[in-house]
Amino acid sequence: MSKANPVASGHALWAKMPKANAELFALTYGSLVTELVRDYDENPEEINAQLDRIGYSIGVRCVDEFLAKAQQSGIAVPPCTNMRDTAEIVAKVGFRMFLGITVEVTNLSPDGRAFSLLLYDNPLAIFVELPVSPTATKDDGDNAATNKPASDSSSDLSKLKYSNVFCGVIRGALEQVNLKVECEFVKDVLQGEEVNEIRVELKEVMADGAGDDYKDE
Repeated sequence: MSKANPVASGHALWAKMPKANAELFALTYGSLVTELVRDYDENPEEINAQLDRIGYSIGVRCVDEFLAKAQQSGIAVPPCTNMRDTAEIVAKVGFRMFLGITVEVTNLSPDGRAFSLLLYDNPLAIFVELPVSPTATKDDGDNAATNKPASDSSSDLSKLKYSNVFCGVIRGALEQVNLKVECEFVKDVLQGEEVNEIRVELKEVMADGAGDDYKDE
């Protein structure tokens, strides 16, 4: 097997993957989110949790495909000796291989246990606009509608983490290599930020087989 840097490996593996129409991909995911919105009564916390769970189930299966495609392509994936190495593989190889997008690693914590992934392109959200938060639409001055009932925060879809499936995918994939992490969308273009940012923090290095729980889901 030939050794390559993560960027080159990501591009080589992306070239081997079957391609889906980007618009159809985004619309299919949008249909999934819409169904969850209906099923969970527009409760953003429940929907976010379900997206994470769905992503987890996908992530635990991505590792096998990742390793199989790398072997078929003659690409030696270097061992990850720390979280910086892990972040580079997730960003430069994983996201490129499965989605064809560029992801930047940044904000590595001083103890080396946490990092951020910046997504400048999000293929899941190309047709999406989230509702404006009720707190952002308050009237000014004497025209304030003080007689209106307070908004129910449990159905405030402006708090929806639309692409939270990414967090679940990362959690599931890393758990399969014995790294238990917490993953959170901390910035979202759909919520007015300039870039999408996912924060990943290592919580535990697990014993072999600790990631097998997904088989019962």
